[in-house]
Amino acid sequence: MQIDRLADRFAPLVLSLVRIMTALLLLQHPLSKFFGWPVAMQRPGLFSLYWIAGAIEIVFGALLLAGFYTRLTAFILSGELAFAYFIGHAPRGFFPLGNNGEAAVLFCFIFLYFACAGGGPLSVDAVWRKR
Repeated sequence: MQIDRLADRFAPLVLSLVRIMTALLLLQHPLSKFFGWPVAMQRPGLFSLYWIAGAIEIVFGALLLAGFYTRLTAFILSGELAFAYFIGHAPRGFFPLGNNGEAAVLFCFIFLYFACAGGGPLSVDAVWRKR
């Protein structure tokens, strides 16, 4: 089918675009925690779990945005979001809809996918592979 050929042709580019958008969405969280932008949030206490999570998200979110060591970066972020879900959301109820954990679960599994699939052609990793 023609749609299959079209999908196969653009799949690597879409992988890169999904990685970039996911990184931008993730980066909203630490930027809000630390700088009050784009939405003001309560500032975390220095070296609290909330602060450490923000530090991980800002460093590895930036790496993911660039596609730099994408597989390792995404694996670390997947683990961080799994930890965030089980520490911060699961104690409030079993179902993600009831404990406000849908975003953490989605981010966790999207990052797990990037850990397997890589960053796509629009990444630092792809540029290095070409050399």
